[in-house]
Amino acid sequence: MQKKVFQLLVDNTSGVLSRISGLFSRRGYNIESITAGVTADPRFTRITIVTSGDDVVLEQIEKQVAKLVDVRNIKELKPEASVYRELILLKIKAGDTERQGVISIADIFRAKIIDIAKDSLIIELTGNQTKIEAFIGLLEGYTILELARTGIAGLTRGSAEVIWIDEDEG
Repeated sequence: MQKKVFQLLVDNTSGVLSRISGLFSRRGYNIESITAGVTADPRFTRITIVTSGDDVVLEQIEKQVAKLVDVRNIKELKPEASVYRELILLKIKAGDTERQGVISIADIFRAKIIDIAKDSLIIELTGNQTKIEAFIGLLEGYTILELARTGIAGLTRGSAEVIWIDEDEG
């Protein structure tokens, strides 16, 4: 089993995300993470999907997704030629005695304290998955009350693989 990150450029239409996730569901493929958002051109949405399987399964996923009507482009984001980021929000139980320790760990990782309450902190951290996992690991001695992760968003490095879609294409 190996993990791959696919980036899709799709038409920004109602139900497109449902159709893509439905293909995975019907075929029994797992989506480990999925992120979607409109691009600089509001006609299109960029979707990043992390999935896993053997070579045959991953090749089938790529081919079947490419056949969907709304999909304009699909490509694998290879780690050595791409930049990946993920955002997490963590709510940590931290009274007066624990607060400074949590803040110190957050500072090391360049995380932001975005909310402080009497008994908790909310921390925002953006980075690659290794950084996120290391940060969570260092917070093991503290009580994580809530955790929200966005999943991976990514782009290829440089401008060579940028996809341009003409206005006249329909």
